[in-house]
Amino acid sequence: MRKILLFLLFAVGSVQAQELRCTVKINYDRITNANTQIFKTLERSLNEFVNKTRWTNQAFAENERIESTMFINVSGYSSDQFSATIQVQSSRPGYNSMYSSPVFNFNDKDFNFRYIEFENLIFNPNSYDSNLVSVIAFYSYIIMGMDADTFSPKGGTQYYELAQNVAILAQQGGSKGWNQADGNVSRYFLITDLMSNTFAPYRDALYQYHSTGIDLMSEDLKRGKENIKNSVKTLAQIYDIRPNALLTRVFFDAKSDEIVSIYTGGPSIAIADLVENLNRISPLNSSKWGKIRF
Repeated sequence: MRKILLFLLFAVGSVQAQELRCTVKINYDRITNANTQIFKTLERSLNEFVNKTRWTNQAFAENERIESTMFINVSGYSSDQFSATIQVQSSRPGYNSMYSSPVFNFNDKDFNFRYIEFENLIFNPNSYDSNLVSVIAFYSYIIMGMDADTFSPKGGTQYYELAQNVAILAQQGGSKGWNQADGNVSRYFLITDLMSNTFAPYRDALYQYHSTGIDLMSEDLKRGKENIKNSVKTLAQIYDIRPNALLTRVFFDAKSDEIVSIYTGGPSIAIADLVENLNRISPLNSSKWGKIRF
């Protein structure tokens, strides 16, 4: 299990597989005046780039690779310039089960980049080469960091530091999403908040939710549900300080449907306080919380 390997920071030695098992999909339906082959080439190149790059020196077995997807929706294309959005998602398996629990679901609306067909995509952690490479590298590290946080308390710090380094270097490129002035829902604030002690309850909640909740449900479903309820209570600490925090939204963008599913079946527990907390800290999902039955 990855929870054991996470104690070995950047272990040196032979590896059996890269860290991610990522599917990159490109939608170019809105582009009608271009040769579509370039989008197919880009999709193939990005899949190879993400899945064949050694992002760290840590050893991952084949069955430990992190399941993830990146959906790139191209809205504009001219010469070698692309305007797009990117939806990044990841999940991790529940212990001793076939169930896969969503961990990360983020829609980045500021993904503009330059790409020439057949150019090599190479990541250098010490330099900025292109916005395309930097954005993909950034989210690769975010995926790894959040996955690690679900297996051990603050286990993702090493990956967030790498993501932050990518973000700092990318600021020199001038593309949107890397700077404080680029809006509250941006790569800048995502990594800044993940690294901030103010939002530590988000990372604590990730660990509680998965390692003491999802992972326990195959053995003790009722206790697992109680622990997931407690993780929501932990997350609520952020609301008391920052009611509209980005990370609270990030949490429920990934978890809202799963939470409803967990608490509408199986052994019953007291959930009045859970529903109250959910409605308080995530009112945008109130229609979903209304489906939870007492």
